[in-house]
Amino acid sequence: MEEYANNLEHIAEERMHAFLDEKRRSDELLYQVLPRSIARDLIRGHKMEAEAYQCVTIYFSDIVGFTAISAMSNPMQVETIGDAYMVVSGLPLRNGNEHVTEIAKMSVAILDSVNDFHIRHLPDMKLRARIGIHSGPVCAGVVGKKMPRYCLFGDTVNTASRMESNGEAMKIHVSSTTRNLLQSSDLFVLQERGSIAIKV
Repeated sequence: MEEYANNLEHIAEERMHAFLDEKRRSDELLYQVLPRSIARDLIRGHKMEAEAYQCVTIYFSDIVGFTAISAMSNPMQVETIGDAYMVVSGLPLRNGNEHVTEIAKMSVAILDSVNDFHIRHLPDMKLRARIGIHSGPVCAGVVGKKMPRYCLFGDTVNTASRMESNGEAMKIHVSSTTRNLLQSSDLFVLQERGSIAIKV
């Protein structure tokens, strides 16, 4: 009987270790796909309500001619949606008006990197990016239970996307709202492009 009890204890201990190992892997995955503070609250079992943010800055970028470059390459299949990229600053942790400066600095650094990038198998082709930035209010929250995603909602997201899609290659196209926020800093030189009809 004692041997049976010891065996059960050993099995229970093995299963507990397996459970804790699986939980650790699951938690690590959440930390990879969600902001840390949001992932931490989900792991603790807190109910996640959508939250409104008064002002954030959203960045969209696109590789100009990505489809043509891919057609001339031997790309591997990856899980992405085209070549668009979105970044936001100012949430889930609010940072005053630092969000606009952070995104603007990142945008300049990305354009510099793209300008210096050489496509090895297409040496005569120059990689070019288009960047759009807009600042404004959004709502953000976790969508989904089995495969949770942190999503942003509101006109600010759409306007930032339009800034990118209506921008010029190797330029950072900013909205008037973002321009006004950036003018309080002497880090950036902004040039008027003129009026452009943007569908919002």
